[in-house]
Amino acid sequence: MLKKTIIFLGSKPIGFECFAELIAQKEKLNVEIIGLLTHTRKEFGDGHDLAALAATHNIPVLSSMDEIPECDVIYSVQYHEILKAHHINKARQIAVNLHMAPLPEYRGSNQFTFALLEGKKEFGTTIHKMQPGVDNGDILFQKRFPIHENCWVEELYDMTYKASLNLFKQTLSHILSGNYRVVPQELLVGKYGTSMHYRKEMAALKVIDLKWDKEKIHRYIRATSMPGFEPPYCFIDGERVYFTTQNPVAKG
Repeated sequence: MLKKTIIFLGSKPIGFECFAELIAQKEKLNVEIIGLLTHTRKEFGDGHDLAALAATHNIPVLSSMDEIPECDVIYSVQYHEILKAHHINKARQIAVNLHMAPLPEYRGSNQFTFALLEGKKEFGTTIHKMQPGVDNGDILFQKRFPIHENCWVEELYDMTYKASLNLFKQTLSHILSGNYRVVPQELLVGKYGTSMHYRKEMAALKVIDLKWDKEKIHRYIRATSMPGFEPPYCFIDGERVYFTTQNPVAKG
């Protein structure tokens, strides 16, 4: 049986772990990884260098989306560029994306923050078919889970990270074999709603107004206190004062 060919697009720790899993399973799944498209994120350090991992396994690293060759499957995990139709059409079978949020509720960026700001009781992660646009293709697989009361954004990210990696592992063979049920997002909008968010929205969300009630202040601080990024803050006598907390997330 001929091996199926796959191009992997990814970055960040979750992209690295999914790429490593794909490499570990390639013989069992009878696939050949014929290219990687990634970009360096300095904040994640050398421990999640997809290009270095590809080099170790003699997998070609592409320099742009225009270099994507014809293949059977394109798989994207946290890749930063939006593929156009002619890129997606390089995949003879399917092009899919792992989106670390439930769809159709949260398309785009900063999904963890908005879920907490909106007081959501449930979150999730989604694998969907890629089509031109942002996170708007048909859903193939999805895992939902509860958000506990007073959850911090780092906790929600960690829960979603684990659920996303598990979903990738559990469904990889099904993606390659075509064993899935396609659910158009439009069918779920009435039940879950939909939204689109952008990175540029975060700057305004970090500004805390001390005139707000206690619950709203706490909610905004929990939703915007992501380690590695600027903390939320308020202004006192014209000076910017940051809100910081020590170990809001129990590790273990």
